[in-house]
Amino acid sequence: MIKKPELLAPAGNLEKLKVAIRYGADAVYLGGSKLNLRAFAHNFDNDQLREGVKYAHDRGKKVYVTLNVIPHNGDFAGIEDYLRDLYEIGVDAIIVADPGIIATAKEVVPDLELHLSTQANAVNIRTVKFWHSMGIKRVVPAREMSMQEIKDLIREIPDTCEVESFVHGAMCMAYSGRCIISNYMTGRRSNSGACAQPCRYKYHLVEERRPGEYYEVKEDERGSYIMNSKDLCMIEHIPDLVEAGIDSFKIEGRMKSSYYVASVVKAYREAIDTYFEDPENYKFNEKWMEYLLKPSHRRYTTGFYYNDEDRQYYESSSYLRNFDIVGIVKSYDKETKIATVEQRNRLFAGDKVEILRPKGECFEVTIEDMKNENGESIEVAPNAQMIFTFKCDEELEEDYMLVKGKEEN
Repeated sequence: MIKKPELLAPAGNLEKLKVAIRYGADAVYLGGSKLNLRAFAHNFDNDQLREGVKYAHDRGKKVYVTLNVIPHNGDFAGIEDYLRDLYEIGVDAIIVADPGIIATAKEVVPDLELHLSTQANAVNIRTVKFWHSMGIKRVVPAREMSMQEIKDLIREIPDTCEVESFVHGAMCMAYSGRCIISNYMTGRRSNSGACAQPCRYKYHLVEERRPGEYYEVKEDERGSYIMNSKDLCMIEHIPDLVEAGIDSFKIEGRMKSSYYVASVVKAYREAIDTYFEDPENYKFNEKWMEYLLKPSHRRYTTGFYYNDEDRQYYESSSYLRNFDIVGIVKSYDKETKIATVEQRNRLFAGDKVEILRPKGECFEVTIEDMKNENGESIEVAPNAQMIFTFKCDEELEEDYMLVKGKEEN
């Protein structure tokens, strides 16, 4: 019998951790206070991590912490105490790439589960077997592997070694993220979590004897964003991913919004569950792609899974943003039918908004009888994270999201 894969979601902060779990993630991965590749995310301090782990464990979910930088000598300062803190807090595993960090973890916290980051560039069976023999429980192969290569890998490695693969999110131009362009151009170390994403910049060519004359770098006459990758999206290929034997489906995006996390997790949760309800009669539902097209994203590709030749987007490096989150429901009074909401983007009385919820179809409501915290009628909620109420006949629940199309702004 085919095992149901874990759905693994990014958690850039405590709110996103809770959103990911509420919307269907089986596990989350996040950055702590040290040695993770998202230096500008709102990473977790130990108190926040402790709260997040408790929230997840109380609901039968798991938490993995990233320690996946490529460290210099100075980066090891305090790592032993940090590893002990993570173990004491009760994280389920750490995600690692560097042999020095792995060796330190095995010495200091030998019972803490180790997952090998995609940053380690594992692309072959012998490499994965080697890392498993070194105590690695789960391997995240390089994103450059094809579906067939992943199938071959899973068939040949021990059953005790799990495989986690990215199925959705941003792709990096460098080999599994190991890039130094940012170091050269901006002084920000990509492999320490401070990448400035120069692969998204627009480039021109200058001939040395013609200073000031700029020539666009074009490819197939489509533009000049020569290193600008599309986003990975495998929502239409759930059966292939499951049948390949992948243990965990990983979503990229610790820097993305709560709305992104909710929409993407919801789409993949529904697709996976639908497949396992009746694999033989499984059919792709277009609503899942609708969930993925609304939050911020780049144009989609299947990446290297099927050797897709159209992985680049040459016209622009901009994200497509069709919808924005405008509020998160904090509570709902069934007697008065009043919803209390925390504002996330400006909205007006009379606006029609879509309600995104963990289970069930989205539906529309109109913002009526809008009031501020003092009970005063208002026509607009302009201030970030202000609390307001509105009358809503449809019953809402905590963490439902109010979403508004960009064309309505």
